[in-house]
Amino acid sequence: MISLEFLVATGIGAVTATAIYLVLRGRTWPVIIGLSLLGYAVNMFIFAMGRLWQNAAPILAEGGRVADPLPQALVLTAIVIGFATTGFVVELALRSRHESGSDHVDGHEPGHGPVSRPSDRAA
Repeated sequence: MISLEFLVATGIGAVTATAIYLVLRGRTWPVIIGLSLLGYAVNMFIFAMGRLWQNAAPILAEGGRVADPLPQALVLTAIVIGFATTGFVVELALRSRHESGSDHVDGHEPGHGPVSRPSDRAA
């Protein structure tokens, strides 16, 4: 029988592998999706390392077991920061697409030279 730890580790590994594959693509949108997936994989890793406590108080109490609130706080903070960062990167990608006329991360399509603008030719 497969253990739950193995399934969680395999799931985190699959999401991480997918994220790395997408980050290495040549277009901006797969890179953005890959960065988001990588953030989700890191969040799941942090959350899994914090363990699931059953029958434990979330705050200090009179004796007994106490659950560690730090992993949940870190993941919640990472979700908020990740959402803001993703919004910023989407805006950068839209601006880059508008400025260069290409969705490629280098600013020009493979097999073509760099895009020359009229302002570049005048100089």
